[in-house]
Amino acid sequence: MPNTIDPKFPASRDLVAQISFDTEQGKIWMHEQRMLLVHSSLFANLRNELIQTLGTERARGMLMRLGYHSGWRDATLARNVRPNLSTADAFFAGPQLALIKGMVNVKPIKLEFDVGKGTFYGEFQWQDAYEAEMHLKEYGPVSDPVCWLLVGYSSGFTTYYMGRNIFFKEVECVGCGASHCRIVGKPAEEWEDHEEIERLLQPDSMADELLSLQYQLSQLQDRVRDNDDHDDLIVNSVGRSSSFRHATQLLQRAANGRVSVLLQGETGVGKEIFARSLHLNSPRASKPFIALNCACISPDLIEAELFGVEKGAYTGANTSREGKFERANGGTLFLDEVAELTPRAQAALLRVLQEGELERVGDTQTRTVDVRLVAASHVDLSEAVKEGKFRADLFYRLNVYPIPIPALRERKDDIPLLIEHFLGKYQALYNKRITGVSDKAMTALMDYSWPGNIRELENMVERGVILSDNNQAIEMQALFPLLQGAPPSSNHVDTKGNLRPDRPTPTAGTDPLCESLLDENFDLEEFESKLIRTAMARSAGNVSKAARMLGLTRPQLAYRLEKLES
Repeated sequence: MPNTIDPKFPASRDLVAQISFDTEQGKIWMHEQRMLLVHSSLFANLRNELIQTLGTERARGMLMRLGYHSGWRDATLARNVRPNLSTADAFFAGPQLALIKGMVNVKPIKLEFDVGKGTFYGEFQWQDAYEAEMHLKEYGPVSDPVCWLLVGYSSGFTTYYMGRNIFFKEVECVGCGASHCRIVGKPAEEWEDHEEIERLLQPDSMADELLSLQYQLSQLQDRVRDNDDHDDLIVNSVGRSSSFRHATQLLQRAANGRVSVLLQGETGVGKEIFARSLHLNSPRASKPFIALNCACISPDLIEAELFGVEKGAYTGANTSREGKFERANGGTLFLDEVAELTPRAQAALLRVLQEGELERVGDTQTRTVDVRLVAASHVDLSEAVKEGKFRADLFYRLNVYPIPIPALRERKDDIPLLIEHFLGKYQALYNKRITGVSDKAMTALMDYSWPGNIRELENMVERGVILSDNNQAIEMQALFPLLQGAPPSSNHVDTKGNLRPDRPTPTAGTDPLCESLLDENFDLEEFESKLIRTAMARSAGNVSKAARMLGLTRPQLAYRLEKLES
């Protein structure tokens, strides 16, 4: 049997303490969610517009869904503030938050629930429900209850809290002439009309109709669009900012030709993704795509790696083997960090580009290859030419078709899209469901300078997924762990994700080791790499043992090792 709870609210100071005003930035926060303080008449106008435009039934469903989402978000807040979900004090955070926000004055009448067993019955009286008052003022008394958003809020909050579908219905309403509003909540299947309620909480068919029309319009546009404007054909790329679209347009224009392409951009901007996109959108898509980072190969071996080697050419060459050019024959070869090539390798590369011929190391036979070259570098090759580090004739040969790839700080409009993309990837990898990123965390991400570009963002999202609980949003300290214990404001983040020196240094909850690291230009990625390699060394290469040392699962460590070696 469920326990009958004495319907008495606890103190709400813990909830009120979550509200903060940032008057310098013009922002209001409740925990890590950004809030708005607006006139109630604004909601009245919006409500009337919805009713007049969509009709009463569709407006009701849309407002119920809006309230459901709001209640769900507040339940996540309640979980952080009052973590013991089995108590009435934790549950009463929902009615108290509705009261604090000025939505309605809630008076509990009866509450019986058991989170473990999933049983629930709640009955509440609403006084001064703003939604009913607005509807009554605009339309007069009506026959059906009108507190749609508030009912949705109650259902969303309680559904999250109980871990199963709980629906509330308004059984008395001021909008219908009653002296006050009254709601009753219980598990969905206990309502005879639960299918109708579930339908109202599902996306409106109008959205499907609009999407269908939008799809048809898109098809028509594709038929008349100029062939050079096919940004949507770029594979494995995410972005819609003007700088990113310009780069993809340049890439698309080059796709069908044979011209060598030079990708220019900082480390981590996704040059290999662009190279693969060029290949997959070209007539060579069915042929090999071969990638080589020239900075990862010893200068003594780079020629053998590129052009192949004959047996006996040098000590250790026990067999003849193809180089990257021969493996890429008919397809595309991507050379990253091409500025790292030795002068001799640069000369050999120029010959292949000009003549389409090569000789393996230790061989005199000339082999013909048909390879499209995509080169990339994070350094300015024209400056390398001036400094005598790179051949001018090779530079001019590569620089026929340069494509600058913007840094992430130059395309911040794409950050939400990239986060959504990476969330999908790592939710599947770690078998988690993450509801997104908190408003305050998103503000910090948008303010950050991203020295590591997209690769850094991806690593940060992965860390956030690992550190966040199921059905929770990623909060700022999961993305910027060095800010733990500091006031949660994006203004505290510098270009390395550390506290700015002009801000107060946190004292509560700090760790001496972390403090000392922060004084030494700490690099988190480098530290993580060294920590992993140290654990692997201590475990004599045993991945499982090293994972236990690091507090990771074996698949999580194996994934990080693969990233370190790539």
